[in-house]
Formats: sequence, structure tokens, C-alpha cells
Amino acid sequence: MKAKEIIEYMESLHDEKQRQILMRFFKTGPGEYGEGDEFLGVKVPQTREVVKAVPRDFPFSEVPELLTSRWHEVRLCGLLILVDKFSRLSTKRLRDDAEAIRGRDSIVRMYVEYADYANNWDLVDLSAPKILGYWLLLPSEMGDKRLLLDELAHSDSLWRQRMSIVCTWKTTQQGDPSWCLRYAEIHLHHPHDLMHKAVGWMLREVGKRVDIELLRDFLRQHAHEMPRTALRYAIELMSEEERASWLAFKKEMAHPQ
Repeated sequence: MKAKEIIEYMESLHDEKQRQILMRFFKTGPGEYGEGDEFLGVKVPQTREVVKAVPRDFPFSEVPELLTSRWHEVRLCGLLILVDKFSRLSTKRLRDDAEAIRGRDSIVRMYVEYADYANNWDLVDLSAPKILGYWLLLPSEMGDKRLLLDELAHSDSLWRQRMSIVCTWKTTQQGDPSWCLRYAEIHLHHPHDLMHKAVGWMLREVGKRVDIELLRDFLRQHAHEMPRTALRYAIELMSEEERASWLAFKKEMAHPQ
């Protein structure tokens, strides 16, 4: 199977009504964050079915043609193929296997090389935790992993920046909150609402999956300077009373008497 065949098949699934819905949902209009993105109108479950049908020996060299497609859904397909390849190289049996380590590192390098084509929040969120996030937990020959994430975090690309925080979902799920706390601090004053939501969401996961006191410690230090959206997302699972107290704390610190 070739990338061209996958693209032709996905183009055959074109649905104009769904295409219009997706273009509005993913903000593709002038001046919006997804400006100019093109859709076929293929739903995510359909794309996942395409990925399932892709042979396991689908050539790695064919993936970039999918990642650079004009079509949003085809790019997602390419990203999900990378997720699938990474997952198959990350089983317990292959965790420390030298060939598997090199294979995982190659996937990460490709992911980062083509990161600018993961140019909407769904493309990032469906791939970053399962590629970058998983990679942070596994042996690698690529040296200090913080250097790669720092490069993403300090880039000029909103989507690379989002990768650096959203990928920490995986590390937090596995009990390591340090990555989330590091990149939440780095992005604390980010100007874009999509990053406010991502930072708050990842902090909420620290409270949910690791320790609520870690989240409270972070909020004691930073709630007063957090964008309101980030704070609201971070405290979403707390009691109504505690949520109100954190919002009041932010307001009081921002406007002291």
C-alpha cells in the first residue's frame, strides 16, 4: 500500500455537509487559528478505520506524504499511523530493545520535523501524548529530552508550543507530574486562549491522577497570575466551594485593597 492510495480512498469519503461543519468548528476563517485549513468532511472514527486497514509494514518513508497533505483528515491519518507504529515499538518486551529504541527515536524525529503540519488542536491532542509523552517515559538515544521539549515550548509556533504541554498528559497518567509543572510554568503567560485551556487541562490532570495537593501548591504560587480560563480548567474537578475560593483568591491578589 502507498500513501497515494490512502489519500485517494479518503478523498472518496468526501462529505460536503460535514466538511462545512468541520471548517466552522476548527475555525478556518480569515484571522482564525485554523485559517486556510482544508477538510474532506471525514469524521475521526472513519479516519481511525482507515488507519486500522493500513498494513503493519506500511513503509515509514510513505508517512510524510500523508503528514504534508492539504487535507486535514489525511494529516490526521498520518499522525495516527505514527502513533500506531510507536505503540507497537513500546510493548514491555521491546521497551529496552536497541532496535525498538532506534525506531521510536526515528518516529519522534519525524514527528518533530513535520510538527508544523499538525496545525490544529485535534491533530496535536490525538498524537502528542501518545508519541512525545510516551517517549518521555521510555529509553532513548536522543540525549536530554528536556532540550527537545524546550525547543518546542520556546518556538514561535502555537502548535509546537501546545505539543510541549499536552504531551505531558501521558507522563502525568503514569505518575510523573514534573513535566506538566515545568511546561505549565513556561506557558503561564501565553497570550492564546488555546494554550490557556491546555495548561489548565494538564494541571487538572495532575490533581486528578497524581496528587491534589500538588495542584494546590501550584495554584498557591501562580493562581493570581494565571489567565482566568487556565485557572477555571485547572480547578474544574474541585468542589464548588473550593473553586469559588480560588477564583476569589485570584481576584483578591490581582486587586489588593
